[in-house]
Amino acid sequence: MSEYSTEFVTVFHTVSEVRAWRSQQQQQGKTVGFVPTMGALHAGHLALATAAAQTCSSVILSIFVNPAQFAPHEDLAQYPRTLRSDIEKLTPLAQTTHCVVFAPSVAEMYPRGITTDRTQQRGTFVEVLGLSEMLEGGSRPHFFRGVATVVSKLFLIVLPEMAFFGQKDAQQCCVLRAMVGDMHFPVKLQVVPTVRAEDGLALSSRNVYLTEEQRKRAPAFYRGMCKAKELYASGVVGRDALITAVAAEAASEGLEIEYIRLSDPNTLEEVDAVASSGAILSGAWRMGTTRLIDNILIGFEF
Repeated sequence: MSEYSTEFVTVFHTVSEVRAWRSQQQQQGKTVGFVPTMGALHAGHLALATAAAQTCSSVILSIFVNPAQFAPHEDLAQYPRTLRSDIEKLTPLAQTTHCVVFAPSVAEMYPRGITTDRTQQRGTFVEVLGLSEMLEGGSRPHFFRGVATVVSKLFLIVLPEMAFFGQKDAQQCCVLRAMVGDMHFPVKLQVVPTVRAEDGLALSSRNVYLTEEQRKRAPAFYRGMCKAKELYASGVVGRDALITAVAAEAASEGLEIEYIRLSDPNTLEEVDAVASSGAILSGAWRMGTTRLIDNILIGFEF
């Protein structure tokens, strides 16, 4: 048994352990809900686990900082790794729901090795072309290839009936929804609304990087998106007006905007106006060395 296992939460580190557990769940007629994470759990992750517990008999979370979705210049080494405290945060849920954790090593997930330098990577990778290049893919061309690859591996290891993802990563939800359909994975994706702090900032493991002063200014982007949604509710559907509302509020707090986009929810292509199918209003900004993302859905739900 793992040294991280507790009275309520069993921790697995190998594929064979998870497969043995999954076989047992199947024999007992239990459904499995899966929550993939990179750890440093917060209330947003716990909301996903709670949604899984409300829908499925058993819940499994993966905690794995995936090198394939980082570029050489990004924060792989600094990304918080807090497995013991993550397990403690799961304890209240695990007292009422069968809950286990899969925390593999890099070697377990990438037997042939992995480097953040994409040109030097060897082995099998999964790409969702046409969606991965949009939005976040513009500045992080490696990212969704890494996400699709590791989630594919995890789906094949865990074999869940359902998998739970947060709306905060809306593009990721779109990419994985397409991947599941294209690859015929027998799993249903459920998207859970973004969990926010009282001032509206979307919860993120990277929020811990913000200074106190930066943290106070960070919610301006969400306030701007809320103003844009109010405009939409009043009948404004044009891209320029909606984006201007976000940009103006963000500028009032000096946020360093990387992009703001109004996108089709199916293709992620930029649109001139919100159509009957709705749109995703999203963006990314920097505060010092910390990069944050957020979005709201306009006229549709996942």
